[in-house]
Amino acid sequence: MRLIFASFSILFLLSGCFKKEEFPSTSEIEFQSFDIFGDTAVLTISFQDGEGDIGLEPDQLEAPFDLNSQYYYNLFLKYYEKVDGQGWQPGLDLSGQPIVFRNRLRPIYTGKPKSIKGTIEYTIEPVFYNLLSADNDTIKYEIMLVDRALNESNWIETGTIIR
Repeated sequence: MRLIFASFSILFLLSGCFKKEEFPSTSEIEFQSFDIFGDTAVLTISFQDGEGDIGLEPDQLEAPFDLNSQYYYNLFLKYYEKVDGQGWQPGLDLSGQPIVFRNRLRPIYTGKPKSIKGTIEYTIEPVFYNLLSADNDTIKYEIMLVDRALNESNWIETGTIIR
């Protein structure tokens, strides 16, 4: 019994020696991978956030997270295609508007504010490229994350994706 108590005491004392990581309140993201599975793809990004306030509950619909707000979604992926002789151009939908994938991530952490880090996997389905474009063989995405305090992360790129 004394051995167990001594072990816990030593662990408790040592835990105070480890410095907790602290991150800025604005989320920082970094591209990790883009894996293709037929017409579906899985985007993986790493993140760090000073308050751990990433994600929204499905019923969290009060302003500024209501349906008509730009903050209803919190993960944004801008789609680009490489057009011969013109470089990278925004991919366009049927109405001629740039294609932007929007997603509403669920909360990653719900406790007291604290620094967190980890990875997010986002599945782009049913199709990760513009079926109607002749230039959809070479694409890339720009990605940005918004936390509950409305802090916008850095924008990152996937790099060139050849399908």
